[in-house]
Amino acid sequence: MTFSLSAFDRKTGMFGIAVASSSIAVGNRCPWAKAGAGVIATQHRTDIRCGPLGLDLLGKGFSARETVDILVAGSEHPNLRQFAAVDRDGRTAYFNGPDIESIATAHEGDACVSVGNFMANTEVTAAMVRGYEASGSTIFAERLLASLDAGVAAGGETQPAMAAALLIVDKHAWPLVDLRVDFERDPAMRLHALWRTYEPIVDRFVTQVLEPATLKPLINSALQV
Repeated sequence: MTFSLSAFDRKTGMFGIAVASSSIAVGNRCPWAKAGAGVIATQHRTDIRCGPLGLDLLGKGFSARETVDILVAGSEHPNLRQFAAVDRDGRTAYFNGPDIESIATAHEGDACVSVGNFMANTEVTAAMVRGYEASGSTIFAERLLASLDAGVAAGGETQPAMAAALLIVDKHAWPLVDLRVDFERDPAMRLHALWRTYEPIVDRFVTQVLEPATLKPLINSALQV
């Protein structure tokens, strides 16, 4: 009940993932990313433990393919799992459990991979890759959001999506972007709105960690944290 696109931005070195689902709290369970290491998507009967484990493997230099293979080999129920990974070199890999009782597909592009289950048709994940690669934006977050839009436009899930998330890591131990929408209609659209609000101040949240004394108060105090 989830579809996502994971990617490595070769220009900036960022890793990111955009994901939507008819299941609540998708942002807490499915997307995982670590600066300098890679990104992991763990879906369908989601085993949350595989997120941190996959990032640890990528951080140690295992390739995307090796990482996914290890996750599959170590899973108690690999036949019901779906994994995807992108490593620090932009290599991609995925796994679709053979006993997933729905349309479960995956497609790879240049340093990006899309996976989905309970898809409305077999073209959704391919459309997500095309949407990401065809986006004219120079901003990584907007290309990821474009992939989500393409997945929705291609049919999305068999059930209405009710949750979405955007996760991006850059140079630091904490996420640069971690936006989540839960239990709302048209969550991908709402995610766009959150990004538009967050984008102008994204650098501020890095500065307040590294150089807090240099910050000046925002005019809109509601945006201060």
